[in-house]
Amino acid sequence: MEEELSEADLFYYGTICHKPADDPAIGRQPQNHGGEIMAFWTPWRGCHRQSEGCRYCYIHKGNARRGVDTDKIVRSERFNAPLEKKANDEWKMKSGQIVYVCFTSDFFVEDADPWRAEAWQIIRQRPDLHFLFLTKRIERFSIGLPDDWGAGYPNVTIGCTVENQRRADERLALFASLPIVHKNIICQPMLEAIDLEKWLDDESIELVVAGGESDRCARPLDYAWILDLRAQCERHHKHFEFRQCGTHFIKDGRLYTLPVKELTRQARKAAINL
Repeated sequence: MEEELSEADLFYYGTICHKPADDPAIGRQPQNHGGEIMAFWTPWRGCHRQSEGCRYCYIHKGNARRGVDTDKIVRSERFNAPLEKKANDEWKMKSGQIVYVCFTSDFFVEDADPWRAEAWQIIRQRPDLHFLFLTKRIERFSIGLPDDWGAGYPNVTIGCTVENQRRADERLALFASLPIVHKNIICQPMLEAIDLEKWLDDESIELVVAGGESDRCARPLDYAWILDLRAQCERHHKHFEFRQCGTHFIKDGRLYTLPVKELTRQARKAAINL
């Protein structure tokens, strides 16, 4: 039986409290330390559904409501946003900011191959910013990689998204072998229990993020999966962040339906981040 969230809530503040990660390269979105708001850079828009986790993609849903074809990949009119300056010659994106890249796309989407080298050049021109992007296409990482990439740019964090065990085994085997200085693993939407143990000894893995799916038809997220993943991270001394509950959320064997506004709030109240 499915229940609506009641005033009792699912979690209570103060049950478990852990100090959050304090490295701005892997830190809490949407703010940097010191209260700086995270910057967003959209060099291109649009994406194609890639795997099981894309079924209820909020970008596709939002664009459909606006009559926009998400499968049409277009170069943004503000492609050069990180290089834009104010009238006083100061950068619009302030030094030290985290820049979330391709929030509405995938940095490695096939259609953007002609533009990616230019995007890498912009990243190279702003070593004072830290660029963060997530991908379900880690197998395309080497396509168009800059000649001077070497062991990786120190101002780039790449998050590999894995929604189930199959995708974790496929993508993380490759992810582990790639020269990337800062790596995150993103289990969102998390569609089943996922065993990451064999990948967590990689020193370049700095953060594991987990969360549920947001949609009326969303597949349920079981809190037991979240706690198990957290325990894996704790054993391997990795930062862990429970980003959001799912619309359909199982806790202690009971199935709840949560409104959108409660998804991140209830995850924060769980207070289980490492």
